[in-house]
Amino acid sequence: MINGQVSFWYAGTVVPQPVDALQGDAGADVCIVGAGYTGLWTAYYLAKADPSLRIVICEAKFAGYGASGRNGGWLTNTITGGRDGYVRSHGREAVVRFQDAMNRTVQEVIDVAAAEGIDADIVKGGELNVATGAAQLQRLNAMAASEAQWPNADTELLDVAQTAERIKIAGAMGAIWHPHCARIQPAKLARGLAATVRALGVTIHENTPAVEISPGAVRTTRGTVKARYVIRATEGFTAGLAGQRRTWLPLNSSMIATAPLTPEQWAEIGWQGSETLADMAHAYIYAQRTADGRIAIGGRGEPYKFGSRTDVDGHTPEKTVRQLRETLTKLLPAVEGIGIDHTWSGVLGVPRDWHATVGLSDDGVGWAGGYVGTGVATTNLAGRTLADLILGRSTELTALPWVGRHVRPWEVEPLRWLAVKGLYATYNAADRAESGHRTTTHPIAHAADWISGKA
Repeated sequence: MINGQVSFWYAGTVVPQPVDALQGDAGADVCIVGAGYTGLWTAYYLAKADPSLRIVICEAKFAGYGASGRNGGWLTNTITGGRDGYVRSHGREAVVRFQDAMNRTVQEVIDVAAAEGIDADIVKGGELNVATGAAQLQRLNAMAASEAQWPNADTELLDVAQTAERIKIAGAMGAIWHPHCARIQPAKLARGLAATVRALGVTIHENTPAVEISPGAVRTTRGTVKARYVIRATEGFTAGLAGQRRTWLPLNSSMIATAPLTPEQWAEIGWQGSETLADMAHAYIYAQRTADGRIAIGGRGEPYKFGSRTDVDGHTPEKTVRQLRETLTKLLPAVEGIGIDHTWSGVLGVPRDWHATVGLSDDGVGWAGGYVGTGVATTNLAGRTLADLILGRSTELTALPWVGRHVRPWEVEPLRWLAVKGLYATYNAADRAESGHRTTTHPIAHAADWISGKA
């Protein structure tokens, strides 16, 4: 089993070596920090709109090194943090527009990949969320009732038989499916985008870690880039920038990829439609059927490292691998004993209120992120929105309710370490309690939601 080495998504190819490091001070019209999806999409739409712009991206490692090359490959329409908070702050109609924008964003990514010749193994099979216990079923039914109130949610509530027609999950009591999700190969999308923006004239300085962002300048270990617009697109690595330690919390998520399944195993499972798969547990899992016939499944391992530290190459503790394997075989007993070929981890950015945000200040400093694991599609919407803001356009995107939001910072250490460790211990305890005969959500999970800021 390969452990780390960035992620399984680079398996079969050589992990990219950084190129074109910054050589001293430079200038640009727009300097973007971070060559993940957010930075690449922003550069793409800016370069398409105004080819005369001098656009520079500074990247600490290589394009697609972070969450963009390690995620679960869910191109889905989820509004990060849910709709309720935006309803309270901006009203229902604004949230309907937001959801519509997210629905269309899924197809936008698919269309751009096709137009630019980026082969990212994209299959639009929808998203399946499964309940495997009575308490999970209660949450599923409540979710279905809530979704039914939105004209563009497009969800379908499935009974036991209908769920099994899609995927034969052991103990499944029902599911919700919606069409606005596609399976992708994350690293192929990231590397394809990087090649595309380079062809459009964008300069990507890899192996160029940014140290500090300020109005008009990005200071790196290799020189300073001066620019009219400076964009922070660092997601889970934001805490490494000067003055940003408490902005977003870097939350760890881990994955495993199995050996290829046999035709007999796939026939027993019945997973033929390329749906992405999740459950309704508090410490939930997410999975996909890969293009080469494996199952890639992820969930929370060691959720947070003291002082907002981040990993280097995605190395994952054996305990986490064992937990993910046990979860997989519990859901899909047909894969009992299957080999695990690769395990890896990565960090995602979490704002204090768990809602993503995008914006541009009057001093020319912009930002986007805090996707809490839903960034594969949201980054595209963020990139288009940042392009409109930089170009001074007033559009339907710049009027969406997540634009310009500021949230309070995370608590100082050791409070945030204690809080995150305690929260996930609580969620795991609630899942264990609900695995028996409990028919409703355990009260400690509600308390954890409230303390964390999710509720």
